[in-house]
Amino acid sequence: MNQGKYVFSQLSEFLPQRVFDGIVKKYDGDKYVRHFSCWNQLLCMLFGQLTNRDSLRDLIITLEAHSKIISFRSWKKRDPK
Repeated sequence: MNQGKYVFSQLSEFLPQRVFDGIVKKYDGDKYVRHFSCWNQLLCMLFGQLTNRDSLRDLIITLEAHSKIISFRSWKKRDPK
């Protein structure tokens, strides 16, 4: 039985979100974003690396299949502006 946090949530808490947001703002990364922000994309790519996905399609299928199991609490819908 799991007694602590999952590796994904430990790594996502470790990432300096303020620094990342500063870089995104500096280069106007979220300029035309409506729903899927740069932070969400980073977390998605991190999940893909941890689960050893071979392609983007494979990653999407995995995320959809585990959407009810995985709690994406750190994937908050953030206002890009």
